[in-house]
Amino acid sequence: MTDSRDSARIDTALLEQARALDAADPLRAHLDAFADAPGVDAYLDGNSLGRPLRDIPEKLAAFARDDWGTRLIRSWDEQWMALPMELGDRIGGATLGAAPGQTVVADSTSVLIYKLMRAAATADPTRTELVIEAGNFPTDRFLAAGVAAETGMTVRWIEPDPMHGVQIADVLDTISERTALVSLSHVDYRSGALADMPGITAAVHGVGALMMWDLCHSAGVIPMQLDAWGVDMAVGCTYKYLNGGPGSPAFAYLRHDHQGVLRQPIQGWWSAADIFAMGPEYVAAGDIRQLLSGTPPITSMLAMQGMLDLLEQSTIERVREKSVSLTDLAVRAYDEVLATLGVRLLSPRDSALRGGHVTIGHPDFRAVTQRLWAQGIIPDFRFPDGIRLGLSPLSTSHVETVTGVLAVRDALESHER
Repeated sequence: MTDSRDSARIDTALLEQARALDAADPLRAHLDAFADAPGVDAYLDGNSLGRPLRDIPEKLAAFARDDWGTRLIRSWDEQWMALPMELGDRIGGATLGAAPGQTVVADSTSVLIYKLMRAAATADPTRTELVIEAGNFPTDRFLAAGVAAETGMTVRWIEPDPMHGVQIADVLDTISERTALVSLSHVDYRSGALADMPGITAAVHGVGALMMWDLCHSAGVIPMQLDAWGVDMAVGCTYKYLNGGPGSPAFAYLRHDHQGVLRQPIQGWWSAADIFAMGPEYVAAGDIRQLLSGTPPITSMLAMQGMLDLLEQSTIERVREKSVSLTDLAVRAYDEVLATLGVRLLSPRDSALRGGHVTIGHPDFRAVTQRLWAQGIIPDFRFPDGIRLGLSPLSTSHVETVTGVLAVRDALESHER
C-alpha cells in the first residue's frame, strides 16, 4: 500500500498534468457540445455508447415538426431517399479514407456483416474456408459459423496473443488458396490492440482471398485509408465514436470494383436496380445501394449527423492525436496508482499498437464496476475480470480520465477492506 501522503502527491501531480493537457487541447471547445449527464463525474464508456450532443432534443423536435410532421411523405423525395448514401459518403470521407459511392448506412452491424460475409463466401466456389479470430466479438464469430453451415464451408480459427491481437504471421499461418474470406476486427474489443490493416490485407490478397474488417471500435477514432490499402469490404457501427445513439444503424463499405459483382443475400426492394418498378423479378442495383434491403431507419440516422459535423471540423488525425494523449495518460495513471494493487494492464503500452480504449484487469473488478457506477464513474466491465476505460476524444477530457482511474483505485481499496 502507498503512504497516504505519497498517494496525495501522486493524485495531485496526475490531476495537474491532466489540467495542463486540457488547457493545451486544440479540441477542448468541443467538450461543451455534448449533453450533461447529472450525477456522472467520469464517463469512460464512449467506446460502447457515445454521449449525445447537446442539441439532439431540438433536432429531434424539428424533425418531428417539419421533415416528418409537415413535409410528410414528400420528405422521401426531398431528402430521405438519398440519405443512406449521403451519410455513407460523409463517414467514408471523414473517417475511412474512402472515396464517394463505396459506403452506405443501412442495417445493424450484424445484418451488414452477414450480407457481406455471405456474398464473399460464395463469390468463388473453389474456395471453401472462412478465416476469423477465435476471440473476435461474438457476433462476428457466430455469423461466420452460421454462414459456413449455410454454404458447407469450413471455419479456420486464428488464436493470437490476447493482449497484442492478430499479427500478420498469425494470418499467414492460417490462410491458403482455399481461403475465401478473412474477417477480423481492426481494434480488439477487449484489449484495444490495433491490427496492421494494410499489412494483413496485403497478406490476404497474396493468396487471392477477400478481406473484411470490423471497424466498430475504430471508426471515428483511428485514421485509416480503406481505398489506398485495398480493403475489399468493411462494416462498422455508429453508436460508439460516431455518437448515433443506442441502436443507430451501421455502415458498410464495399470497394467499387466489387459492386455489381458480389451478390448480397437479402434481396429487398431498396437494393433493386429500379426501386419503384415493382417488377416480377429481382435485378440488383450495380452501385453501393445494392447493400440495402428494406426501408432505411431515417429517424435513427439523425443523431450521428451532428457528430459527423464535429469530425469534419476537427479532422480524424487530430482526433487520433487526442485519443493517444488520453490513453497514454490513462496508462501513466495506471502505473502510478493501480499497478501496485495487483491490477494488470491488458492493453498494449505502445500507442501505435493501441486503439481508443485501455483495459485493466483484477479479480474483483465485477464488484468494483458496480460500486463505480453507483458513484457516477462509468467504465464498462468485460468478462472475466476486465474494466475498459473508453476515452472518446471529442467528449472526454484528460481530467475526466484521471478522475476515473483514481476512482477505480479508491473503489478497489474500499472493496478489499
